[in-house]
Amino acid sequence: MSRTLAHPIHILPADIDFMGHVNNARYLNWVQDAVVAHWEKLAPPSAVAEHLWVALKHEITYRKPAFLNDEVIATVVLDKVEGVRAFYSTLIRRGDELLAEVKSSWCCLDAKTLRPARIAKDIAAHFFG
Repeated sequence: MSRTLAHPIHILPADIDFMGHVNNARYLNWVQDAVVAHWEKLAPPSAVAEHLWVALKHEITYRKPAFLNDEVIATVVLDKVEGVRAFYSTLIRRGDELLAEVKSSWCCLDAKTLRPARIAKDIAAHFFG
């Protein structure tokens, strides 16, 4: 099982849409921030310096709306690594309430060349117990 990261989300007034709740598009930003934070926390510093991530796909299931003063946490899990791709699950919660579930896939890039780069097994091992 992958090690998880609980990433706090700070809701800003600009996140609120005409319906009075967080605009659905903001969830993509939250997921990106949370996944990158997960990588930066668990990967070795040299790997963080040498690699960048770009999103390939997000599948979001919205369950409940979030509001301006909510305390929201994104829980990130790296499900698997295959070559240059990583597959993440992110749960966005307000307390015990599930607000959204996100499945996403990401491509690892070499930070210098910006070309796809395989994740070495020893680096991937930092994410799996």
